[in-house]
Amino acid sequence: VQLQASGGGLVQTGGSLRLSCAVSGLIFDFEDYGIGWFRQAPGKEREGIVCSSARDASTWYAEAVKGRFHISRDIAGSTVYLQMNGLKPEDTAVYYCSADPISYADYASTCSIPHFGLWGQGTQVTVSS
Repeated sequence: VQLQASGGGLVQTGGSLRLSCAVSGLIFDFEDYGIGWFRQAPGKEREGIVCSSARDASTWYAEAVKGRFHISRDIAGSTVYLQMNGLKPEDTAVYYCSADPISYADYASTCSIPHFGLWGQGTQVTVSS
């Protein structure tokens, strides 16, 4: 299984970026996986910021990104997107995509590292003030 994240870069405060995560080699249908985006800022632990259950039946957003970030899934292209608007300097981090082969019905309390077993490499997002 491979998850390939891309789309990071340097953006000014208030700007937008769209991250992509191409997924390949899955055993089950892509729509049956839980998917998530995580980020790790310098000196901090990796944290889940948005997780979506199988078939996107339920989506959880961290308070820090709610209303600004949006996750979506292109089933035909096996790609996960993270649209990030209204970026702030505190959004600066390495962003990781992940997949969960045993999707939870609701990730409100499980959008965290132990519940996701498939990871891609990170993509750096830097927001300048």
